Amino acid sequence: MSIDRTTPPGAPLTPVGHGASPRHATLMVATCNVLNLANPGRMFYENQEPYTQAEFDRKLTWLGERFRALNADVLAVQEVWDDAALKGALARSGLRYDFVAVPGAENDATHAGAQGTPRVGLATRLKVEALQSFAEFPPGFQVEVPGLGAHTRFERPPLVATLRMKHGQTLNVLTAHLKSKRPKFLQDAQGNHLEDRDDRKVMALASLRSLIMRGAEAMALRCLVIDVLHRTSMPLVVLGDFNDTPDSVTTQLICATNEIAYDRSARDVALFNAYELQGDAALKKDVAYSHIHQGSPSVLDQILVSEEFLPNGRNSVGDVRRVDYFNDHLHEGRDRSRSDHGFVRALLRMRAPSPGNHAGELAPDLDSAGTFDQSKDGV
Repeated sequence: MSIDRTTPPGAPLTPVGHGASPRHATLMVATCNVLNLANPGRMFYENQEPYTQAEFDRKLTWLGERFRALNADVLAVQEVWDDAALKGALARSGLRYDFVAVPGAENDATHAGAQGTPRVGLATRLKVEALQSFAEFPPGFQVEVPGLGAHTRFERPPLVATLRMKHGQTLNVLTAHLKSKRPKFLQDAQGNHLEDRDDRKVMALASLRSLIMRGAEAMALRCLVIDVLHRTSMPLVVLGDFNDTPDSVTTQLICATNEIAYDRSARDVALFNAYELQGDAALKKDVAYSHIHQGSPSVLDQILVSEEFLPNGRNSVGDVRRVDYFNDHLHEGRDRSRSDHGFVRALLRMRAPSPGNHAGELAPDLDSAGTFDQSKDGV
């Protein structure tokens, strides 16, 4: 049994903060892989037909209903080809999001959406104080991939936003989408195959390429997390499609929670699975999966939080009240007007800053950190 709940038609929608007192506000965050959200009639992958207008309308209506059910203050989205399509789906939800951005997938006079690969984006009701997209790995952190050479950049650049809540609380939100497990076969510039895809040994090598690329992106994302968290008290939420499970090597590489056992200072830059931090009152039902592959359910879409959300932690400014998985549609058959991923939502709680306490209110200066360069094709 899953948690798919939809707000009744005509019911009043809860504003930012969900009615909490000014001293202890709550925040809903959610991650949604929207499965190739593109405008109708536009080619996004060469091996897939463009959406017809009817398909596009069904997809926007379906997403709008899901967004309304989530009713999140912060929506992190993946697989967006056209930001106009995302804005259309949000409009159908009946919810108001004053800020919507998908760097690299803009539709305007000079941009025709994402090219080559879809992008990640953010929709929020909160005030956005800073937004940066990161495409390149840190200098010196490239990884060699057999047959492809140096892997030096994210296929889908992660996005970091600094947000301010109604009562003054600030936090950073990082949206990510790591390389899939789909085998990476060699091909030429025209897309022609250079390897025998029916050869099982070649398949093994192609799968290794994908693993190395995903591992490299996890490493680079870890570097970004360190830059965001180092020497700051501002909370961080990392959410998105990790294309791997919470106990995988790549996810643990990003979190680095195992380092805390022998180095207490590592807690400052570690991440924790929000599902494992839920309050005692939360019901941890056996519905924690966001994807089904060949009949096997798993959690690929995750929400991670920094130590500021640890209950009773020394630097705690809040906690995780509950995490819900919206996954009923995964049992309704394959249809590209829906998503092939479940959506994950977390209810967080944060204390309001004390009068005169400005700790953590400024976005970390990532440019001066000297590790990452801002994406040239994003914000």
